[in-house]
Amino acid sequence: MRILILGGSQFLGRAIASRACAAGHEVTCAARGLAGPIAHGARLIRIDRDVADGLAPLTGEMFDAVIDVSRQPGQVRRAVAALKRPGVHWTFVSTISVYADNRIPGQRADTAPLREPVSVEIEHSTDAIYGAAKVACEQAVGDDAFICRAGLIAGPEDPTGRFAYWPARLARGGEVLAPGSPDDAVQFIDVRDLAQWIVHAAEARLTGVYDGIGPIRTRGEFLAECAAALDPSCAFTWVDRAFLEAHDVRRWAGPRSLPLWLPLPHFAGFMTRDTSPARAAGLYSRPPGETARDTLHWLRASNGPVVGLTADEEQDVLAAWHAAKRT
Repeated sequence: MRILILGGSQFLGRAIASRACAAGHEVTCAARGLAGPIAHGARLIRIDRDVADGLAPLTGEMFDAVIDVSRQPGQVRRAVAALKRPGVHWTFVSTISVYADNRIPGQRADTAPLREPVSVEIEHSTDAIYGAAKVACEQAVGDDAFICRAGLIAGPEDPTGRFAYWPARLARGGEVLAPGSPDDAVQFIDVRDLAQWIVHAAEARLTGVYDGIGPIRTRGEFLAECAAALDPSCAFTWVDRAFLEAHDVRRWAGPRSLPLWLPLPHFAGFMTRDTSPARAAGLYSRPPGETARDTLHWLRASNGPVVGLTADEEQDVLAAWHAAKRT
């Protein structure tokens, strides 16, 4: 197949290109080429999707499948107008942030309510309107495409440093600050598994809307499996939400955060998506210990980013927790 990836020079886009090249496809990555190198075996065509004629370098090119990972509604609308043709399979990588209700567990992609899309005048997404902008992108693509709503994406080359916090922390061993309860739910997907599924969807000409996330695990199972792969000496101290928030431990991602942690019950549905349709359609998820081990190897080899509590911040919170328990 001749596959066009709109992007392809960073994280998921590069993983898709790598997988497609390994499967023997003819892969073109269309991007500015500033985020990083494209996959070995792929061809780069430099474009600028933020200008009206930015896709002009693709004029005359023929493709069997197009894969778009953009978050910008203007970019997606222009790509659809310029490149979407009968017979061309279209994939759009969206996000579970499109959903309007994050409280109810077990929701499915085909029935869960969505956020209202941003207006057609909005060209660019921001963190504040990310989900609504992705809804607008989905609507621009249409319902004859493969819409993959990805959850938290983990693994080597992750530029966000979110998931990487846990392999880096667990590899140090010792007492580990763990948020909430060991029974809380966790969901994520290894970037390589998501990429493999996206390429499979293009090959099989799969259409419809799916949540591209791994199975639901408890946080206790997740941390135990990762620790077993990295440093079995870890001992987990579980600290409740009220104490963490009182000590300015932040949720989900960013400085002074515990990644993959969200307050309950407000986000009880965010990491409990029913992904059985995706698994029935070929999505495979490797064991979390493998993702953790490979992420740690990449971190050490490339000095990749890690975002979350620093070692000193974690020790301060643990000391305060133990002091509070003694009194």
